[in-house]
Amino acid sequence: MIHLMLEIVGVWLIAILMGMPLFASMGLAALAFVIFSGLSPSIVPQKMAQAMNSFPLVAAPLFILMGNLLGAAKLTDRIVRFATSLVGSLRGGYAHASILSSMIFAGMVGSAVADAAGTGAVEVRAMKKAGYRPETAAAISAAAATIGPIIPPSLPMVIYGVSADVSIGRLFLAGVIPGVLMGLSLMALVAIIAPRQGLPRHAFGGVSDVWIAFKESVWALLTPVILLGGMFSGLFTPTEAAAVACLYALFLGFVVYRTLSLKDLPAILINSAETTGIVAVLVMVAGALGWCMSISRIPQTLAPAIVAAIHEPVVFLLVSNLVLLAVGCFMEALA
Repeated sequence: MIHLMLEIVGVWLIAILMGMPLFASMGLAALAFVIFSGLSPSIVPQKMAQAMNSFPLVAAPLFILMGNLLGAAKLTDRIVRFATSLVGSLRGGYAHASILSSMIFAGMVGSAVADAAGTGAVEVRAMKKAGYRPETAAAISAAAATIGPIIPPSLPMVIYGVSADVSIGRLFLAGVIPGVLMGLSLMALVAIIAPRQGLPRHAFGGVSDVWIAFKESVWALLTPVILLGGMFSGLFTPTEAAAVACLYALFLGFVVYRTLSLKDLPAILINSAETTGIVAVLVMVAGALGWCMSISRIPQTLAPAIVAAIHEPVVFLLVSNLVLLAVGCFMEALA
């Protein structure tokens, strides 16, 4: 059975390198395993449906909807302005503001793509206007957006928690410190390269400017406070938190800032449904392929070999990160 599974994994990797869509290659690998094992092909759709039968997974489309609502409500301009008022006077101030605003927005959307789409255009435009080279501005914004899946709420953490049967709330809690450290590390790097590239400062407008920017964005800044505070206090579960966040995003867009209208909702819902479909099909085929690996005892076979070869926890983490780095060149984080 183990040799058959390794052959199927090889077929899966070849299909990916040939350009076959990821979900199709994973589904094909699972179907091939079932057929060659003499099992009924109907097992594959059963396991795909079973993978979606999870209440915590409801949080995924709700977080996606929340991110689209916040983006359509144009809250990013207020967040970027507030971040600029805080750290813009430092050398490379717009770069620091880009990182800080991405950290704040990460606490609302939980996705690198949503983070980049929400704040990226505003950040890059401001940096280019201040004299940053286009490639520098794009690199800083793209790097800052990677904080999105780390600081909770995190869509990849929801998917992983459901797939691995791990507490999503604890995953969220575990992502806070690494996310903040990532942001501080990026800001430290900007502080190093800013003098070399002559990155400008943004004039400090004083405490009054910070206060004005804070008042304009305070309702948006409360989003992660409500979201994370409610979860960590036990007021609601991550799935319920996603629903609360959607309602709060609607409240901001229609009542507080009045930047949303009813005619915007169809496009927002369609966009959210399309993204949810991508996530759902990946979760389904991953569930089927994971079941195939489980019955072939791949994890039970590899685990002792890995433990025997790697004794130090630090070395194990380094190897894991190198593997994820290599795999990440070909696959999306959600996969």
